Amino acid sequence: MDWLSVCEDKSLQDLPYKIELNEWGNIVMTPASNRHARLQVEIALLIQSFMKHGAILSESSVSTAKGVKVADVAWGSYEFFIRNGEETPYLEAPDLCVEVRSPSNSFAEMMEKKDLYFSKGAKEFWLCDEDGNMSFYNCRGEREQSAIFPEMVKKVDLEIKGM
Repeated sequence: MDWLSVCEDKSLQDLPYKIELNEWGNIVMTPASNRHARLQVEIALLIQSFMKHGAILSESSVSTAKGVKVADVAWGSYEFFIRNGEETPYLEAPDLCVEVRSPSNSFAEMMEKKDLYFSKGAKEFWLCDEDGNMSFYNCRGEREQSAIFPEMVKKVDLEIKGM
């Protein structure tokens, strides 16, 4: 199966799962909790508060050597969008790819996705664990903070405002 077929398949619309393709074209579905969804949105809002140019993407598909992977949150620079527009899936990874780890994801799986995004041109990869703790990576390894958005917090706060 190819990504266009997945996107057009009505039976795969509105599922409570993140859908990706593995290297053999098989659909891989990962259940996402509401906590996962909140972390995704909070990370996107934080990025938006820091950015001066570019755009944020949610569920951004990237064609990799091991199938189509979908970053929970991504950010692309103005230059990225000039080169890639809204191609689906992207043949080049956005500048920043962020994954929010679910209980069903192993750390090894997340590190493999990191490497796949870097092999497709990502400049940074962020990993958020289930407690909101952030890890930042460039192609040389883990960093203390993001080079793209140095203001990014090391722990995402999910406190409900007004409670």
